[in-house]
Amino acid sequence: MAMNDARSPRRSSRRPVWHWVALAILAGWTATAATTPPVQNPALTPPAPEARGRDEHSHAQPDRVAIRHLALDLAVDFDRRVLSGTATLDLTWTDPAGTELVLDTRDLVLRSVEASPDGIAWAAVPFELAPADPILGSRLTIRLSRPAPRVRIGYSTSPGASGLQWLTPAMTLGRRLPFLFSQSQPIHARSWVPLQDTPSVRFTYEARITTTTDVRVLMSADNDPGAPRNRDYRFRMPQPIPSYLLAIAAGDLVFQAITPRIGIWAEPAMVSRAAHEFADAGRMMDTAERLYGPYRWERYDLLILPPSFPYGGMENPRLTFVSPTVITGDRSLVSLVAHELAHSWSGNLVTFSSNRDMWLNEGFTTYVEGRIIEELYGREWADMERLTARQELKSEFTDANRALQSLVIAPGALPDPDRHLTATVYTKGAWFLQFLEERIGRQDFDAFLRGYFDHFAFQSISTPQFLAYARTHLLERHPDQVRATEVDAWLYQPGVPDTAPATESPRLQAVDAARTRWLAEGTPHAASLTTGWSSQEWLHFLAGMPETLTAAQLRALDARFHFTGTSNVEIAHVWYPLTIRSGYLGARPAITEYLSRVGRRRMVLPLYRALARTPDGLAFAREVLASSRDNLHPITVKSIETVLAAAPASGAR
Repeated sequence: MAMNDARSPRRSSRRPVWHWVALAILAGWTATAATTPPVQNPALTPPAPEARGRDEHSHAQPDRVAIRHLALDLAVDFDRRVLSGTATLDLTWTDPAGTELVLDTRDLVLRSVEASPDGIAWAAVPFELAPADPILGSRLTIRLSRPAPRVRIGYSTSPGASGLQWLTPAMTLGRRLPFLFSQSQPIHARSWVPLQDTPSVRFTYEARITTTTDVRVLMSADNDPGAPRNRDYRFRMPQPIPSYLLAIAAGDLVFQAITPRIGIWAEPAMVSRAAHEFADAGRMMDTAERLYGPYRWERYDLLILPPSFPYGGMENPRLTFVSPTVITGDRSLVSLVAHELAHSWSGNLVTFSSNRDMWLNEGFTTYVEGRIIEELYGREWADMERLTARQELKSEFTDANRALQSLVIAPGALPDPDRHLTATVYTKGAWFLQFLEERIGRQDFDAFLRGYFDHFAFQSISTPQFLAYARTHLLERHPDQVRATEVDAWLYQPGVPDTAPATESPRLQAVDAARTRWLAEGTPHAASLTTGWSSQEWLHFLAGMPETLTAAQLRALDARFHFTGTSNVEIAHVWYPLTIRSGYLGARPAITEYLSRVGRRRMVLPLYRALARTPDGLAFAREVLASSRDNLHPITVKSIETVLAAAPASGAR
């Protein structure tokens, strides 16, 4: 709950006499004062240095010093589009002679850096901000005379911070108040907080957030549904999290409960629709707990964001961020909530230690999502979703991206973690776990996963650590079921191994038959076989179409099924690229509206890639981006610009 009585990161201005003595001798504080941490939960103890590894996407040096607690004191300025204030870092030093603290930043304006032996006496210390790397941002090096237990940084964000989006009232659903939300994953937390922006470091945090407008502020922490809008909000996150799970949002937000520990935050006009759409969240929670152990984050709430949110969902602990694009009215896309909830075990509880091991988050979570869907809605529904995802996986694999097709990505092969092959880490990762489940047996594999989540709870691990645990607790107990070479093929080789278990879906086979018949006959009679199809069946129907169709075929499909202008973004992001490839200009007005409204990367990048294949399409894409840029999140804009920049100069096929 929001903490109106919490300890504020701001300290009292009244100081005892010994405070001034401490200031005078600050540069030479004793090793005892510098290295004695406050009493804390043993679960929060940082892992041994050798367990951390080297994160190539961070400047930080967590083998020498690691953040164990973060205290934020920030003001939200909607007019200037900045957060400003202080970040106070409580540190654990493993290097007793350490005199250098290296942090990650991106486009931050630094005002001051201070160090303290006790959190009361503070003194300025020298620091250096290196030139910006286009991907990693700027390395912040803080010089100390001895290991300091606390460092405080005064700073402001930039209006174009990559991890923040600022919306005017006109860009919101209610059109009454401005809106702010963050997206810290994969390495965008450094754009709004100076810290060790690597998943190998976990820390607790507290925050005081003030705002000058009548908005409600929420964070990935203990939000209190009953707290008033008082422009001064306090938060605490007692469980240690990696930096990419640090999140903030502010806007015209209200709450509606689903269960005693699950509810919806949204703009007033959206909250009831969302609560209806996600009414099964409680059943999902019960299923996950029965399979994999207790939920350890107290509350699980969902925040429905504006459509410019760049992802379908973001698993911020206690406050999953959700795109409104999954709210269809028929609950056909609720598997996204199952996925984000599953992250409470795989990802948030047990976390990958670097972005090269992202499959440890997303592959496990996609597998757990499938198990939840299967338990609640049946094996047939779960298999349809698995096959739909695998169809996308096949289309994603090309000869040019083989280096990114292995679950464990080699050092240097992923310069920008925003450019992961998502179907690999999600779908191939889950497929590998299904392979293990079918070889070992579901009962034993479920017991293994539950033990895995317990053993590594609140830790960040690498693939070698997972493998070591799996060998001892799974593979060696079933020596005849899985060979080491089979595991290596899944983890370290491109493509999908021959050992991948097959999945069949009679419903999707019926879709294949209907598509074949429609292509042969092109008559409404054949298309009538589609009555009652789910979103997954429609996706399969469209994804299996030839590369292009004739204008007459597209008009016939549109006349019968009204794909152009659909409110279902899953269908739209497959239909519109088909029209683009086929030169069907009748869909262009709807494409313009869609690309101006939807900012979810997965739902817009296929359209931009298709448009960039022809000179006319490329010119059209650039016009649409220019007119819609202000409505999109910086992460989405960057991704679109990358796609358009890679287009051939002529735009030829």
